[in-house]
This record gives sequence, C-alpha cells and structure tokens, in this order.
Amino acid sequence: MEIRCMPTFAEEERLAAQGYRLIAGIDEAGRGALAGPVVAAAVILPRRFKARWLKEVNDSKRLTPQKREYLFPFIQEAAVATGVGITSHQFIDERNIVIATRLAMKQAIEQLSPSPDSLLIDFMRLPEIGIHQRGIVNGDGLSFSIACASVIAKVTRDQMMIELDDDYPSYGLCRHKGYGTREHIDCLRRLGPCPIHRRSFRPVCEMLA
Repeated sequence: MEIRCMPTFAEEERLAAQGYRLIAGIDEAGRGALAGPVVAAAVILPRRFKARWLKEVNDSKRLTPQKREYLFPFIQEAAVATGVGITSHQFIDERNIVIATRLAMKQAIEQLSPSPDSLLIDFMRLPEIGIHQRGIVNGDGLSFSIACASVIAKVTRDQMMIELDDDYPSYGLCRHKGYGTREHIDCLRRLGPCPIHRRSFRPVCEMLA
C-alpha cells in the first residue's frame, strides 16, 4: 500500500534558516489538459502561523473539488500575498506548454506584493527570473507553500472552465475541466474541436488531420 506524505514547512524553514524571509510557493493547473488555459499561482505564507485548516491542505490533485473550494478563501486570507498568472490556449499552441507554463508562473510572481526573495516551484525552474529558487519534484505534496499555490491555481482554473462551459455546452467542460477523460474524447470525436481546444495536443491535432 502506497504511503503518501503530507506537505510540511520543512523546505520553507530551511530557506528561512539561510536568511530568506518572503518565500513563495509556485504551482500550475491545466498543463495536461486538452482545452483551455494553463493557470499558475504564487503564494507567500507567514511563518509559523497556526490554523485548524492547515492539516487539510495537500496537493490539489489529492483533494476533492469541495475541499479545494473550502480551503481557497482560508489560504487567500492567511497569505501575505497571492498572485495568479494565465496563458491562453492560443499561446500554448504558438509557443508550447512549457514556455506557456513558465510565463504563467512569471506573471503570478510579478503580482506578488511584497515581492518574494526566494521561490519554491513544483517540478520546474525559472532561469529567466533573477530570484533565488528551488524546483522540487512532487513539490505540491511536500511543501506547504506549493500545495497552497496548487489549490489557488486549480480552483481558479476550474472556475474558468465552468464559465467556458456556458459558451461550449456540448463538451462537458464543467465536469472534466478540459482534461482528456473518456467523456471528453467522445465529445471530440462526435463534434470535433471547439475554439478553446489546444490544436498542438494529441488527440486534438490528430482529429484535425
């Protein structure tokens, strides 16, 4: 049986011991989706604060939609600063998903006030940003700041996809949020891609061919 660890403040405390005070956790949502934007969030949390909801925070993929929506306002209220960055499906197709994800993360960081002096990033690094940083594999399950950023990014993007469902009601976006579920693939086969589908992603590009 797989044992999953809960995120902690260990990474943040290591950086604090080195003199960093404003540490931002960064994560994205929608990188693997077939439709819609990629959304990144940056969150700076205060040091050593206590709240009942802390024990419920985890990588957003391990939480139910109801739990993410419950945590969202608590994280925003507790945070020293939060930022959100969004890059469109058009940009993803024009440049690629990695560049689009990095741009969304850069936008989220630039929205932070006060600005961070160190970054903890899930999986990636941002060499174009001149701030001390560390990319952590599975960071959203290890670092509390990254896990909180993953919740902010996921809830923000999910709400966007629910709103887009009003424009494209035949695709079930409100249920699968643009990810490649069986329902979504079936809709693509029947209807073809709609304007917000990523033309550079399989199976969308294969269907267009």
